[in-house]
Amino acid sequence: MTVNPVKRSESTSQHPSASSTLAQNNSLFIRAPAKINWFLQVLQKRKDGYHDIVSLMQCVSLCDELIFDHADSIGVESNLDIPVSDNLVYKAASILKEFASYSKGARIILRKQIPVSAGLGGGSSDAAYTLSALNTLWKIGLQHKELCSIGARIGSDVPFFFHTPAALVEGRGDRVNSLKMDSPFRLLLVKPNVNVSTAWAYSAFDQLPTLTKKPFVIKLFCRTLQKQDFLSLANMLPNDLEEAVMREYPAVSEIKHKLVKMGAEAAFMSGSGPTVFGVFRSREKAEKALVAMDPHWCRIVQTLI
Repeated sequence: MTVNPVKRSESTSQHPSASSTLAQNNSLFIRAPAKINWFLQVLQKRKDGYHDIVSLMQCVSLCDELIFDHADSIGVESNLDIPVSDNLVYKAASILKEFASYSKGARIILRKQIPVSAGLGGGSSDAAYTLSALNTLWKIGLQHKELCSIGARIGSDVPFFFHTPAALVEGRGDRVNSLKMDSPFRLLLVKPNVNVSTAWAYSAFDQLPTLTKKPFVIKLFCRTLQKQDFLSLANMLPNDLEEAVMREYPAVSEIKHKLVKMGAEAAFMSGSGPTVFGVFRSREKAEKALVAMDPHWCRIVQTLI
């Protein structure tokens, strides 16, 4: 797919992989999707302090919105209550500007819909789409592989968003292979009123007693998911970070059990949490569960295929 120049009133959802011709007076309007982790297996801690993982990630229909305009310098306006310098959109724009020796900048408006520190990859998605959009806006002409490489410097999940909507992610997050998913799934996302730092989640995981893990066959998991055999999926315990996060934040465990009680076929924590997603076969059951999950942040979404 391409990142296309559109008027602000239009909407579009693409993955950030290629550039297109852009008129000097046009702006870009982009939707950057959230992701879920169908499973997350932590293999080992690396010498650089990161962890080698294996994960199946898939984008969902919850998106942040970004608008890009030409400007003399880089400026980011958003509804995020954080310093601009800590915003991954600003970091991505600054790194690309330096990499390309671009003399000017961009005015970027970020409208957050994806909650922060939620295990949904919102910041990483914003960064990836910023790189691709500015590659187009600034007419830099970088290829897909180069943008992925720059993205990996910003965050471990960023490369995934150049291989959407679904991919098997390995290593630190830098080895990504796109996968085809046959049909969309209806999910209810539920986030308790806590934020979980990814660094903290992995550190807490490292403190757990080392136990012999159950055998986990990635191909079997993927086949089981495609067959929609959620009972078998639930028994695979696919997120290695769940135990550590649930010990510190019992609400995560409570939400997971409540989703199943409310009719979810299965419920999993996404990424480093604390967001839990339940898989529902009917819209009616998902809507009833959404009401029951008040006052937690909730959204009914579909996976993208």
